[in-house]
Amino acid sequence: MPTGGEIEHAGCFSGLFGGRRQYTNTSRRHSKGTLASAISGVQRGTQDELPKDPQFASSCNFSGGLEDGNLPSYSQSVPNSIFRPEVLKTIEQELDKLDPDLRDLSLRIHDHPELMFEERYAHDQLTAFMALHGFTVSRHYLGLETAWRADFHHGIGGRVLGVNAEMDALPGIGHACGHNLIAMAGVAIAIAVKLALQAHDVPGTVVLLDADTACGLTAEESGGGKQILLGRGAYEGMDACIMQVIFQQNLTALPLLIAHASASPWEGVNALDAAFIAYSSISVLRQQIKPSHRVHGILQGKNWTPNVIPDYAKMKWIVRAPTWDEVLILRDRVINCLKAASISTGCRVTITESDRYYNLRQNLVIAQDFASTAQQRFGFHTIYPTNSEGLTASTDFGNISYAHPAFHPVYSITTDPNSSNHTPGFEKASRTRAAHKATMKVAKSLALTGFRVLDDCAFYSQVRKAFEENGPQV
Repeated sequence: MPTGGEIEHAGCFSGLFGGRRQYTNTSRRHSKGTLASAISGVQRGTQDELPKDPQFASSCNFSGGLEDGNLPSYSQSVPNSIFRPEVLKTIEQELDKLDPDLRDLSLRIHDHPELMFEERYAHDQLTAFMALHGFTVSRHYLGLETAWRADFHHGIGGRVLGVNAEMDALPGIGHACGHNLIAMAGVAIAIAVKLALQAHDVPGTVVLLDADTACGLTAEESGGGKQILLGRGAYEGMDACIMQVIFQQNLTALPLLIAHASASPWEGVNALDAAFIAYSSISVLRQQIKPSHRVHGILQGKNWTPNVIPDYAKMKWIVRAPTWDEVLILRDRVINCLKAASISTGCRVTITESDRYYNLRQNLVIAQDFASTAQQRFGFHTIYPTNSEGLTASTDFGNISYAHPAFHPVYSITTDPNSSNHTPGFEKASRTRAAHKATMKVAKSLALTGFRVLDDCAFYSQVRKAFEENGPQV
């Protein structure tokens, strides 16, 4: 619990809620148009590509600051009893035994930060850990070098629970997105469910998948890792999926003619000017968009020098809104700003959109069960927002929520007042004992809810009904 000047920031992601209001919407997460998705991919002739790892930090901000360790709320009212307390006791006892090993695993990943595409150390550490605990492990899964899968089945038949995790770090500031904790939590949940299935002789399967997204993912340039695995069949046969926290980003480029800046500026077409005009136009556009919408981007260049007119500029833009229809409208307005900049400077613009992040459709039946355990066992006070006002993040787990019943809670760790996610202070906080303890409480609560998906047929019928009533599936 924070005291004095300590502030808890939601999840691995500090709040972008106005005034740090104490709520988190779980009915849907923002959709994101990979418009850099508004702007990526260009005809550059023989010019080399920019590096795959541009040195900028993406933003994984998911929800507002929460006080007193509060978890976000998933229900206005939750059940007044915990499902099968004896199973929760098993989960707690087993995870308490594993706590030192789980913390050591988290610290090893934290102290060896790896960027997207490069999480080889984390891949090897996590897969070895899962194999040691009786899971069948598939390394370098489905053609993604650092993706992996771990399966465990008990008994005959039963349902299949999917658990997702992430393990990548940020350029320059390490695990300032807390993915060492997210990876460890996924491991803890999967192992806890496995041990509970065995101890209480319940048939079922638990699958742990790790393909990063958020702050940099496995195969991020072509879309979220979960999107890729979904398309390749990794989620087939799953009855529900659970996890915590993610994000992604996108691009644009403006290639031009080179000219000397002082000798013959009239011979050149200035890509930097075009990018500057586009950036300014989009900045002005922001005052005309809804409070729940977001547009943000960065500018990159190659071989720039003051005495040569830049012939190439690349921009990455993210367009977010509560629903996909709203994303499309806002995307078109951003694209018009880019086209106008191209026309006014004589530049050629190529716009490439990366894969879509759909809004996150939380399964409220699963959410209510999680909230019940979180409140009654661990004392987390939860509240339930009725709209998505103030939410500003996206996750490719949203795509999973269109294919299967899904739940994606956000939790808090204690940081200093100025250390939101993607800051050096948050990187330090993600290594603390307090952060580990908070993560373990969430893992225990989620593990019991995941177990219930496998064990309680009536409960799962409600889960499935809620999913089918929530709109079209993919």
